[in-house]
Amino acid sequence: MKCPACGFSKSEVIDSRPVTESNSIRRRRECPACQKRFTTFETIESISIIVVKKNGGKELFDKQKLLTGVLKATQKRPVDAVLLVNEIEAELQNTLRQEVSSMELGEIVMRKLKALDEVAYVRFASVYREFKDIDSFMQELQELKGRADLNRI
Repeated sequence: MKCPACGFSKSEVIDSRPVTESNSIRRRRECPACQKRFTTFETIESISIIVVKKNGGKELFDKQKLLTGVLKATQKRPVDAVLLVNEIEAELQNTLRQEVSSMELGEIVMRKLKALDEVAYVRFASVYREFKDIDSFMQELQELKGRADLNRI
């Protein structure tokens, strides 16, 4: 880190501590050339994720939009929607891919909801999968019920 006072190209870290409001670290530094002290902040650089829609259009990943959909599915259910959306966002960031299809994003949400709460899963799937009739919806419920019966054995 370059000294802001004299421009010396190196500095020594004297103190480091996390910043409670964000995912960053505050570092107190000292220039070995002029002994001037200064503060820097280090933050994690995250990549912007692009969601590729079904029609081929692209838009930036909107965490709030995802949260709104998950909140509708988890309403009055024992699921922490904010935590779930944070996990999904972290999973997307960890893939280091810049693009994700809306279908893949929906599948991630359904996989996580299925593991947490079957009712919330069915609510989300009913909107996401756009069931055309009651038979396709009942088929999904029967598959879910069959898996639940197998888990009880």
